[in-house]
Order: sequence, then C-alpha cells, then structure tokens
Amino acid sequence: MPPTPPAHDDVVHSESFLRSLMRRQLGLSIACAATFLVALIGLPLLNYFAPALMATRVAGFTLSWLILGVLFFPFVWIISYAFIKRSIALEEDEVAQAEQARRGKERADP
Repeated sequence: MPPTPPAHDDVVHSESFLRSLMRRQLGLSIACAATFLVALIGLPLLNYFAPALMATRVAGFTLSWLILGVLFFPFVWIISYAFIKRSIALEEDEVAQAEQARRGKERADP
C-alpha cells in the first residue's frame, strides 16, 4: 500500500496555487521579453534616427558595433539572470503563501 502524501502537497499543487504562480511568471516573462525587444528594435532605430551618435568611436568601435557586437550578448545574459532569479523568488513566495494558508487551515480545523 503506497503511503498517503502529506497535506502540504495538496496545497502546493492545488489548481489555484499553480494558476497564481503561472500568472505571475507570465507577467515576468512579458517584462523580460519587452526589455529584450526594446533593445533589439532600439538599435536599428538609433542607427536610423541618430546616425552621428551611433558613428561615434568608443574603444576603437563605432557605438553601433560596440552595442551590437560587445554589449548585446551580456545584456541578454543579464535579462536571463534577472528572469531566473525573479522566477525562483516568485516560486518561493508562492510556496510560503501556500504554507501559511495550510497552517491557518490546520489551526481553524479542530
């Protein structure tokens, strides 16, 4: 006979718990995607609307190539790192809230 899972799993894996976590992570995903798209679309727009600025030499590169060739990859890594850290924090927050709700329910039930 398999052991009965603890009540904790019922709360953590409930439909409302997962829906809330997925909604918050969707908001985080949209924010990270928007940040990436601003950078991706912003560079060609800067080249079009401010060609003199983008032709400025910085460390042997034009500003356009410095951003595209040197800074763009670290920028994507920073977005990824922020997404992962925030996503883990969201999950931990949801688990803490579920634990708190479970403890409150246990206290209310005699």
